[in-house]
Amino acid sequence: MVEARVDAGTVRGAVEAGTAVFRGIPFATLPVRFGAPAPVEAWGGVRDALAFGPPPPQPPVFGMDELGGSGDDWLTVNVWSPDVTASLPVMVWIQGGAYLFGTSGLPEYDGARLASGGVVVVTFNYRVGIEGFAQLEGAPPNRGLLDQVAALEWVRANVRAFGGDPDRVTVFGQSAGGGSVAALLAMPRARGLFHRAVASSVPGTFFTPELAFDIAGVCAAELGLRPTAADLSTVEPELLPAVCDEVMSKMDRFTGRWGQAAHKMIPFAPVVDGDVLPVTPWEALASGTAREVELVVGHTRHEQRLLSAVLGLLGEVTPEQASVAARVFAPGLTYPDLTPGELFEEVCSDWLFRMPTLHLAQAAIAGGGRAHVYELTWEPPGGLGACHGLDVPMVFGTPGLGQTAAIVGEVTGEVLALSDRMRSAWTAFARTGDPGWPAYGADRLTRVFDVRDEVRAYPEEVSRRIWRHHTFRALR
Repeated sequence: MVEARVDAGTVRGAVEAGTAVFRGIPFATLPVRFGAPAPVEAWGGVRDALAFGPPPPQPPVFGMDELGGSGDDWLTVNVWSPDVTASLPVMVWIQGGAYLFGTSGLPEYDGARLASGGVVVVTFNYRVGIEGFAQLEGAPPNRGLLDQVAALEWVRANVRAFGGDPDRVTVFGQSAGGGSVAALLAMPRARGLFHRAVASSVPGTFFTPELAFDIAGVCAAELGLRPTAADLSTVEPELLPAVCDEVMSKMDRFTGRWGQAAHKMIPFAPVVDGDVLPVTPWEALASGTAREVELVVGHTRHEQRLLSAVLGLLGEVTPEQASVAARVFAPGLTYPDLTPGELFEEVCSDWLFRMPTLHLAQAAIAGGGRAHVYELTWEPPGGLGACHGLDVPMVFGTPGLGQTAAIVGEVTGEVLALSDRMRSAWTAFARTGDPGWPAYGADRLTRVFDVRDEVRAYPEEVSRRIWRHHTFRALR
């Protein structure tokens, strides 16, 4: 056993294969339902930090609602440290999950292998779905983002107790976690809480308050309620994910009202409210916000393919579906002659992940900052290609664990070597600001991770040119 003293009291963790591990430490509390996070009350004695905290309420996607303990102490952190007496760089992970689901207790987010590279790894839970992102009257917007700021404030105040250096903090996240990293870069409340950032597969979906409030109104109406904190506070938290599921099941009825969000069945996203999130990340970075934060941004080659498989569309896309996707997500943009399946995959990959990610790097550079760009192109067997989420187990060094094991397949020497290279690049960036390849610039140099890595001009040149004049604005 190993102990550490944090602001609220002493916690007891375990030593696992030489790494100190602390799980389920509360970093904030919620004195008011749908309220902003507040500091944790102090406790006496020594508190065990041996098990992950309960996940926030969420639908039973991949069994995530059953991971961790039960209760409403959703806001907890987990820490892996190779040396609690050192002063090591800190890497703070923000998991994805479409802003609807996700928990830090997933096996693929185990931080032990990453921490072995000489960093302190921190993961945490934040509110998702209606609890975290619904635009409600009488509640602060972007509560899930406020939870993330509270976690980073906890890291700044307490990470020294675990051998971490609060002046060398890197946030990294993928999918909704990558979108969260992008949002944090634009948030005044997050200024100074981290010094480097890795944003992977950044979704281009940010909402206006009007769109977010309208969607929240439909969710509340499912219960015969108004979209207010007062009304929804009467509903047990565990019941709200079912409301999200019901609304998502009929979002095709709202395409004329909610546009692209309805076509992609996206009920929640960070809201550009003018306060917590003043402007979109692309506008913020282009104006010079966070120019002092060094960036790594990147995506996988076949982002859409996993989502198509989940929806039963893999190999089944009709010409009409491809035409609708091009009209809805890439209006006025012209793609080369492609099969319906190829067009659908390219348009959806570009709109939702690839081009928002690339444009984030370009915005940072335009604002006087620096960014390194990568793409993962390695394809495991199984037909999903270099799909969405494939980079996560590679970075954590967990390709055989959790749900992502089904995507990776057999953990061969080739897989382990790729994982080693990606993990080493991320930890090197956390230590020095240099991931091992040149920053993106006029030559568009990009690290391409594959069986044999290379550094070359950004590989998705056709898409880059198609989208070069596009501006990612908040959806309305």
